[in-house]
Amino acid sequence: MRDTTRQKYLDAMNRRGDLIQQADAAFSEGNVERGIDLTNQAAAINPEIEGYRALMAQEEKFAGVSAPAMDREARDLAEERAEALRSGGRVTFSAREVADALGLNLRDSTTLATGTLLKPDRIGTTIHENVSPVSSIIDQVYVQDLTGCQSIQEPLLLADMEAQGADVATAAGTARTASDPSFGAAKISPYEVSVTSFVDRNLARLTPVSYEEKIRSIAMRALRRKVSAMIYNGDGQASNNDMYGIKTAVDVSGNKLYKTVSVTAIAAGILEDIVFSYGYDEEIGGNARLYLNKADLAAIGKLRDSDDHALYKIIPDPGNANTGRITDGGLIVPYTIGSALTALTGSSAGSEDLQTMLYGDPMNYELGLFGNYSIRIDESVKAVERMNAILGDVMVGGNLIAKDGFCIATLAKSGG
Repeated sequence: MRDTTRQKYLDAMNRRGDLIQQADAAFSEGNVERGIDLTNQAAAINPEIEGYRALMAQEEKFAGVSAPAMDREARDLAEERAEALRSGGRVTFSAREVADALGLNLRDSTTLATGTLLKPDRIGTTIHENVSPVSSIIDQVYVQDLTGCQSIQEPLLLADMEAQGADVATAAGTARTASDPSFGAAKISPYEVSVTSFVDRNLARLTPVSYEEKIRSIAMRALRRKVSAMIYNGDGQASNNDMYGIKTAVDVSGNKLYKTVSVTAIAAGILEDIVFSYGYDEEIGGNARLYLNKADLAAIGKLRDSDDHALYKIIPDPGNANTGRITDGGLIVPYTIGSALTALTGSSAGSEDLQTMLYGDPMNYELGLFGNYSIRIDESVKAVERMNAILGDVMVGGNLIAKDGFCIATLAKSGG
């Protein structure tokens, strides 16, 4: 029966995925009405999917097995790691294993998928989780395995070559005006990220495989949340940054790799101002997304015209509540919510420029994984509370790898 239920679950997931792809295509073609209809059809499948998930959970509970199923070698390794964790030892996961846990395909350096950490796979039934999802920007950026590197410099084209024209008779026998391209580089260096999570000691009562997978899931989620915030804001160092965020990205000469657009408040026309400030004179930036705080998304949704009609329509993605689209007539702006971003809503001019919403192609940001991710359990930190500490350490780095790779909506400083 389990296989039948799982097949129905997969079929429902595939049907929803097909509808979402069709909706994406419709929105890309400017057919907003059809896109909305397909999105609603996809959302209508969600209760069916949740029903299958609940049924599989019950089947798994009574069968006494964990999901996903493991082969013998993987199960033995998980049991060894579980034993090491229980005895206070340290285990390590290679960059490849971290990538697999995050759904990352390193071979072609594509993107992080939703996988274990955005909405962790259910490992056991002892502890039930209701945690905030992680900003999907970590799913969308360009990723490299940089194991063994001290740092790398990604080459940048800062200014293109320009062709020259002249009257043939006038130019004959004269030197032509040179127009050379200008190059630069973006440095990506390793930065240590440590994550700490606390779990009830009763977690150790799970089977070895479930215990190891649950610990890994919690630690990976903590890593994912921290890295997502740093993709936005950088490592927080006042100077000599190691991991640059979109809002702090510079090349090796110290030149900013982003551009800015001045904003004052969430009001009619703000999306157009941001969208048309990004890219070059002959384009509207392809594959670009708006990254914003949930408070700003809510404020955009509240904007009304003189007839009390919404100026912008917000359409959440049925498969991921962290992302969606904002439509304004023919303008379609994909968005991703980021709690680590500063909200323009409720903010006022201060002594420094305030960076708020971001707009750009996420593939213009490179995230590097430098080596293994180690995890260990410490039972002494919160022994009185009967809690175990999950301690993880890893090296990551990042930077924008394109000039003007993002546009940042900025509230000018007071008197600026």
